[in-house]
Amino acid sequence: MKHHLIALGLFALMASAPALVAADPPPAGTATPAVAQTAENPPAVPAAEHKMYTGKDLTWTDCPPGFPKGAKIAVLNGDPSAPGPFTLRVTFPAGYKVAPHFHPTDENVTVISGEMYMALGDTWDESKGHSLSAGGFASMPAGMHHYAWSKKGAVIQVHAIGPMGITYVNPTDDPRNAKDASK
Repeated sequence: MKHHLIALGLFALMASAPALVAADPPPAGTATPAVAQTAENPPAVPAAEHKMYTGKDLTWTDCPPGFPKGAKIAVLNGDPSAPGPFTLRVTFPAGYKVAPHFHPTDENVTVISGEMYMALGDTWDESKGHSLSAGGFASMPAGMHHYAWSKKGAVIQVHAIGPMGITYVNPTDDPRNAKDASK
């Protein structure tokens, strides 16, 4: 019985072999007919750019205005201001704090070095904080109210889908509003 099943399987494979083998290319100068783009035949996608960095290769700049002054950012991949995935690193100086806020998309944070604290909620309460040291990870879904701080400094890596945004639970905590108030 097993031999009959194997033979039947081989016969089916051989019968479909012509469909699996590409036809000979047309002679030079002959137009190739267009092939419809379908799920089985998707359009060609350009190769993604291969990137590799060492720590000294990173370009650090000030964080965007929505974040308290003092932190630096290095974009590793993608564009946080545009739709699509991105990866960036942020360095927090000692004593850095980000008041309760949320983001329009999921946020994934990995601690690269140092130690940071994160907590959930609308009101600052360090007793609710969770310590994350190198290798620690946190994932917050879009709209999750949270806050973060570092006592001694930290470097984190953020992976998310752009465009990145930050909305503070209390608008008076937003550094952009403090800037507007000083005008």
